Amino acid sequence: MTFFKDMKTGLTRNVTFLGVVSGLTDISSEMLYPITPIFLTSVLGAPMSVVGFIEGVAEATAGFLKIAGGRWSDRVAKRKPFVVAGYSLSAVSKPLLALAATWHFVLFSRFIDRVGKGLRTSARDALIANSTKKEHWGKAFGFHRAMDTMGAALGPPAALLMLNMTAAGAPNYRLIFMAAFIPAVLGVFVLVYFVKEELKVKNGGYLLCPKPSTLYPAVPMTSDFKTFVGLYAVFALGNSSDVFLIMKAKSIGFTTTQVILAYTGYNLVYALLATPAGWLSDKLGKIKTMTFGFLVFAAVYLGFATADKGWMIWALFALYGFYGAFNEGIAKAVVSHLSAGDNRAAAMGYFQGTLGFLTFFASAAAGLLWDKVSPAAPFIAGAGCAFISTIMLVFWTRKKQFAF
Repeated sequence: MTFFKDMKTGLTRNVTFLGVVSGLTDISSEMLYPITPIFLTSVLGAPMSVVGFIEGVAEATAGFLKIAGGRWSDRVAKRKPFVVAGYSLSAVSKPLLALAATWHFVLFSRFIDRVGKGLRTSARDALIANSTKKEHWGKAFGFHRAMDTMGAALGPPAALLMLNMTAAGAPNYRLIFMAAFIPAVLGVFVLVYFVKEELKVKNGGYLLCPKPSTLYPAVPMTSDFKTFVGLYAVFALGNSSDVFLIMKAKSIGFTTTQVILAYTGYNLVYALLATPAGWLSDKLGKIKTMTFGFLVFAAVYLGFATADKGWMIWALFALYGFYGAFNEGIAKAVVSHLSAGDNRAAAMGYFQGTLGFLTFFASAAAGLLWDKVSPAAPFIAGAGCAFISTIMLVFWTRKKQFAF
């Protein structure tokens, strides 16, 4: 009972409802994510290099706006307006896909979606960090990732159910694009009515947002923050879009249904482990826990490089969930520790924006490696980057001896 009570401590109203919003939004997004590359290649006839280009542009767009949005949020001392605007734009982008006749319109829809993601993410993460005490940051971000990823686990089966309900013949992808609008709108409703922009955390003694300023963030980024971003960036250079995992499964004979179920398995593992992984990082050390996730990533990518049987793909997608649980939310908790209250949104923006730009290059390069070298090449490169980043982070952490 003490364990479960400890797991709940620090999950405040804002943290909880922001998790619900992300869960609903990810139901919407993940209804589309595993089928969009299939729609692009099988319906619109786009090559894999175009798939990589679209994902790269989308993530680079989000990356730029995470930086700009974070700085803007700190400057005006507001979080919620950016979060509402961002989730609203992403909701609008979903039905636009139904109009696509060429891959260019898919690019446009993904652009609008990523504008929304970029605008909201830094402000939302700063709101999470400052809605609970720092000793619970790993758990808070882990819980948010768990709710987000549970939505991601529910979205693909919903899409699969709709595919099976449509008439015999070509799958009706456009109907799914329209249906994905519903949970996205519900998420915006929950956000508007239940998430509050409080002035202070009770008994916490620190402001949720800084006082408005005419300057971009008053407190400069620390050298430790910049070093962490640089070392993490080495990993990001090999972390291409997950669409390449999906297309690898298709390349060895998976049906669309099997791809969706395997991707759902990954998200379920991720969702179930994210909160305990965040709690564990609060106890054992966040960077140490995060580097374990990097090693899992390297193992999974090497597995995808050599996989030629269906059971391997199922196992690798499940193992990939461990990487997500032990990395993404915990990395945000590390950024929270390496930033201050009045530049935290900007720090989140710089961190995630840098990763977004690198995802553009990683995804574009992965598409070219797939087409020009071999389907195994992107995964080997990704595994190498993860391993190098792990070694550098371990040495740096030992030298600095961080207390978190």
